Amino acid sequence: MQLTALPVNDCVYIINSRLTKCDTEKPADNIEYNLLYEEWASYSVFYKYQPIGLIRKYFGEKVGLYFAWLGVYTQMLIPAAIVGVIVFLYGCATVDDNIPSMEICDPRNNITMCPLCDRACSYWKLVTACGTARASHLFDNPATVFFSIFMALWAVLFMEHWKRRQMRLNYVWDLTGFGEEEEDHNRAEYEFRVMQKTMRQEHSTPKVKLITVTFAIVFGVILYRISIRAALHMSTYPAARSNIRATVKTTAAIINLIIIIVLDEIYAAIARWLTTLEVPKTDKSFEERLIFKTFILKFVNAFTPIVYLAFFRGRLVGRPGNYLYVVGSYRMEECAHAGCLMELCIQLCITMLGKQLIQNNLFEIGIPKLKKLLRRRKSDLDSKQEEELNKTLQRHEKDHILGPFVGLSPEYMEMIIQFGMVTLFVASFPLAPLFALLNNIIEIRLDAKKFVMELRRPIAAKAKDIGRYSSLFPQAFVISFTSDFIPRLVYQYMYSPDGTMHGFVNHTLSYFNVTDFQKGTDPLQPMHLGYKVDMCRYKDYREPPWSSTPYELSKEFWAVLAARLAFVIVFQNVVMLMSDFVDWLIPDIPKDISLQMHKEKILMVELFMKEEQGKSGLLIFTILLYKYTIYNIKCCRDNLFL
Repeated sequence: MQLTALPVNDCVYIINSRLTKCDTEKPADNIEYNLLYEEWASYSVFYKYQPIGLIRKYFGEKVGLYFAWLGVYTQMLIPAAIVGVIVFLYGCATVDDNIPSMEICDPRNNITMCPLCDRACSYWKLVTACGTARASHLFDNPATVFFSIFMALWAVLFMEHWKRRQMRLNYVWDLTGFGEEEEDHNRAEYEFRVMQKTMRQEHSTPKVKLITVTFAIVFGVILYRISIRAALHMSTYPAARSNIRATVKTTAAIINLIIIIVLDEIYAAIARWLTTLEVPKTDKSFEERLIFKTFILKFVNAFTPIVYLAFFRGRLVGRPGNYLYVVGSYRMEECAHAGCLMELCIQLCITMLGKQLIQNNLFEIGIPKLKKLLRRRKSDLDSKQEEELNKTLQRHEKDHILGPFVGLSPEYMEMIIQFGMVTLFVASFPLAPLFALLNNIIEIRLDAKKFVMELRRPIAAKAKDIGRYSSLFPQAFVISFTSDFIPRLVYQYMYSPDGTMHGFVNHTLSYFNVTDFQKGTDPLQPMHLGYKVDMCRYKDYREPPWSSTPYELSKEFWAVLAARLAFVIVFQNVVMLMSDFVDWLIPDIPKDISLQMHKEKILMVELFMKEEQGKSGLLIFTILLYKYTIYNIKCCRDNLFL
């Protein structure tokens, strides 16, 4: 872009590669505010880059870094969303060719399954799970493994890209030599408590109790699923009996979502209250403690139901005739024949969409507007008088009547939880990056509107970084223990007579003699299917009742378990090696910034040499030359593989 030469005194901004000339008759604050409102806090400019320089100038470096990080994260979600959609479309295209789901849907197999609950549930046909099996293939197919590896590397590339972007911003904003302790003063509350000598120490008991409450609520939802399934089986309405699985899964996921949203708000208030009780000495210490407490509570709150579905449901069940019971007569939940991956996908989908829609629309848009409406009603002025008054007020006077700025912690927490859902359990939900991308495109402009129009302008604060957030990669455990990917591989290469997947469904089902039911647990309606059942099937690797060791774990079980553990080890090590290679290959400092800093170091050394010439500056020069040599070696190493 060619820029026209302008007089020295003219005020000029470059926004999205467009030259914008300021109105110098207006105060600078009003000019910057209007530019932010037009070029940033508007949904119509969602496709444009953010004016990060102007955001930093108006709100400070800390706010500028947050929106820079959010922009980089949203930009990096584009390739992840594209690959996720391709994986999902691959599942849609191959669903009719999936042999296991075809065998489940084939009525000629005539497989009778054991009851899913005691007494109330009866025997059922495997063909009734046809829809669940076909839907599971959309998210549980060979492309899922590739996508899990891709997302693990994507997370590493995202962190490396952000470190380079952050270093560039630090250099441009002159923060390379800034130490946060320079502006970290004692808090007024700390000074007051020191004078009163009523300092309190941190107690971990409230946090432990809150986490225990979260686990108890998740356990309550589990009991709800168990009891509602039994109640629907006993219902006399055909519609209720025919949609038991869908009803239980959907309602339980919605209940979990409501609990998560409510507890999020409660935990945020409790975390701030607990941090206030500790009376941290400085603002930085207060913020670090608040973020730690909020993250622990919200992470446990959001991911406990997901972790249960991914790693615990269907593992501690037992077998027909010897089931595991909790709280008296409640039998532990079983997974559907196609596995728990479909339920995990439903939970992730409802949680992500629900949190984004409800929290964004209700909490971030509705509540501020409601507060503004209440303030207007309390005011003695009508709308015309208020409009005339606003015209006479300065920018800082208008900001004062807005809502208070409570910090960036809520914004970071929302994005960190989303980042965890995108990276940690993406193996069960390939469309998660797409949903996150669509949400963040709106989230950037929504936060911009909130900062510009709803909140008071915060006191500008410097910051070099946003902190380090690393991601774990449990995709290997999701693929290995939640999906049927490993059992399918073991069957195809070890037990299949022709090297195909034909016969896989029958291979995963064990036999049970109905005469071996415990007393009082057999079905009340044994003739529900119209014929007498002598043998029923259940999903497990156990010896048949006619063997010498009936119902004991078979050799196939141990072969599959060994393959699952081997896959986890290989997957984790491959991903870690590739991640370390990427981290080593890409330097944290961009090459042009590194060269510029190198030139500045040379100029600084030359300046000191001139100033110390003729004086006893030999020692100082030697020290500077030593530091310069060490820095030069480091720069050469970083730039070698750029």
